[in-house]
Amino acid sequence: MDKLQTEFAQIVRENKSTIYTVCYMFSKDSEEVNDLFQEVLINLWKGIGTFREQSNVRTWIYRVALNTCISDKRKKKLTTVPLSVDIDLFDDKDEGSRQVRLLHDRINRLQPFDKAIVLLWLENISYDEIAAIVGITAKNVAVRLFRIKESLKNMSNN
Repeated sequence: MDKLQTEFAQIVRENKSTIYTVCYMFSKDSEEVNDLFQEVLINLWKGIGTFREQSNVRTWIYRVALNTCISDKRKKKLTTVPLSVDIDLFDDKDEGSRQVRLLHDRINRLQPFDKAIVLLWLENISYDEIAAIVGITAKNVAVRLFRIKESLKNMSNN
């Protein structure tokens, strides 16, 4: 394996869950999530040679993953997204699981750009880093998050 392949494999190992999280927010079908994941990997591989390290690798990965998922959604005109993980978001046995599922359902009704911002915020990424990932100012991130939170509060559970 050459140096670039080794570096790529390491990046994927270290950021696999991040990529899956982004893909999960843009699909309700586990096969589609896996397809999105593969598409993100392809785009990361295509771009790794041109990655200039002007930003953090994690920021670059989020940006590629979000752009890939948003582009795919636009192409297919899909409405929402889930993934197969170690927890069952649809298991209503406890109140916590039900609350997570309700929040997920509401987030999936957001526009792709707003969904991307709230996903990054839920990952505890700073406003500055979110701004760098999505290409807006940190102040605009704060304003959008305020509006997104208000929108989520006002959504019904239907």
